Amino acid sequence: MKTLVDHLSQYADYHRDPRNIHTHLVGVPLIVFAVVVLLSRPAWDVGGALPLSPAVAASFLAAAFYTRLDARLGIVMAMLLALMLAAGAVIAAQPVLTWALTGVLMFVTGWVIQFVGHYYEGRKPAFVDDLMGLVIGPLFVLAELAFMLGLRRELQAAIEARSGPVRLRPIPTITDARG
Repeated sequence: MKTLVDHLSQYADYHRDPRNIHTHLVGVPLIVFAVVVLLSRPAWDVGGALPLSPAVAASFLAAAFYTRLDARLGIVMAMLLALMLAAGAVIAAQPVLTWALTGVLMFVTGWVIQFVGHYYEGRKPAFVDDLMGLVIGPLFVLAELAFMLGLRRELQAAIEARSGPVRLRPIPTITDARG
């Protein structure tokens, strides 16, 4: 099994421009929340505080995977997913049109923000080459937030040793595309 550094370094290879990372700080959580909202229907009350839904199952599996890679980051991701599940259940309880439009608009907006970031990066998204990038993206965003707060310096150093430092790239122009 790949380690945390393996996964995050592979993802980081596609995300070294700070503008791309900053767009991901908005776009990735928006996409994850949209998926939680859209998977919050159907929901079944099984006597708990949170209705059982496909979103609960997907979030549980994601949190287990993240925690297996790194306990500290995994626990934070589990808490963030739990908050999204609670909010997603509220949105899913709305009329179908409200629920669906909210989820779809967040999903599309999140992807537009992502593609703006990859324009600055000058590189396609990681998931194009490896679908695992769709799962690692949220963990990468959390790790980047930790780095910005001065946390997990050893993890940041290990990723930068493999993928290089975050650096500003020139904005691609039309003449760049023509050669």
